[in-house]
Amino acid sequence: MSLSLSPSPARLFSLLCACTDSQIEHCIDSKMAKTRLAWLLTLLSTQCYLSVLAVVLKTNNASPWTKEFDKVELSCEIESISTINPRIEWKKITSGGPSYVYFDKKISGGLENRAVIREPATLLITNATRSDTAKYRCEVTAADDHKSFDEIVIDLVVRVKPVVPKCSVPKSVPFGKSAELSCVEEEGFPKSQYQWFKNMEEIPDDPKTSVKFFNSSYTLSTETGTLKFISVRKEDAGEYYCRAKNDAGQAQCAPQKMEVYDIDIVGIILGVLVVVVVLLCITVGICCAYKQGYFSSQKQTGNNYKVPAKGDGVDYVRTEDEGDFRHKSSFVI
Repeated sequence: MSLSLSPSPARLFSLLCACTDSQIEHCIDSKMAKTRLAWLLTLLSTQCYLSVLAVVLKTNNASPWTKEFDKVELSCEIESISTINPRIEWKKITSGGPSYVYFDKKISGGLENRAVIREPATLLITNATRSDTAKYRCEVTAADDHKSFDEIVIDLVVRVKPVVPKCSVPKSVPFGKSAELSCVEEEGFPKSQYQWFKNMEEIPDDPKTSVKFFNSSYTLSTETGTLKFISVRKEDAGEYYCRAKNDAGQAQCAPQKMEVYDIDIVGIILGVLVVVVVLLCITVGICCAYKQGYFSSQKQTGNNYKVPAKGDGVDYVRTEDEGDFRHKSSFVI
């Protein structure tokens, strides 16, 4: 194998570390100075020796994802190590801080009975749930290595299919008035995006981009699922339904019919006039009845007798002397 001096030192290092002692001289151009050769060989042999005494981890997927209730593998491979029995740990990192998932050769926490270790250090979750979405850290400690510790972080996402969204469509709306249609779905992960359909045809985000909806005046939010008509037209009547979707799947509600009707101005005015006339007739009738005396109290007939005034609870007895009186025994203070 021939090798020119043009490659970088890192390239030379990787090539020479793969050579045996007997091949190294053939790997270097014969014109290289012996002193430089001796220095380079010493440096490379030292670095090759130290690399063998270092624990190095790698993963084939740093951002895995899976659907809920499926299995997923969190890859943690040991690329180099010299310690026979290294200590392997897995931790789940959330906003509340890290917690053990695999420690002392046992699965713990929420993954107990739902995960296994695939030798040497890969974590296999057999039944993933939405609560498993988090960052996971694989840590390997090799006491006999020159570099005794290494770690890798894996970001796991468990996708959840949306459930049937709750849709609200007004049954009837007056012509020219505003109307709001809502769509809500809270189970899907990642968060659902929303689409609205009218008569089986998708409503575009901007009405000006479609010939059929060009004259409509509405705003549509794919984030909140709200479809708001600013001024309803006759052409806006129809069957509406909403679809919620994310990376895991989609779900939609049943179609609901919205009608648009005209406001009968003449009928409203006539109705108000009828009510006013009725109220006026009632008022006139009450006034006439009052003048005829139908609402006055009947006068008493026959002899009127004065009702004696109520006593004050004290009996007075006159004596022979005028102006002299005394209290009876029933007087009470």
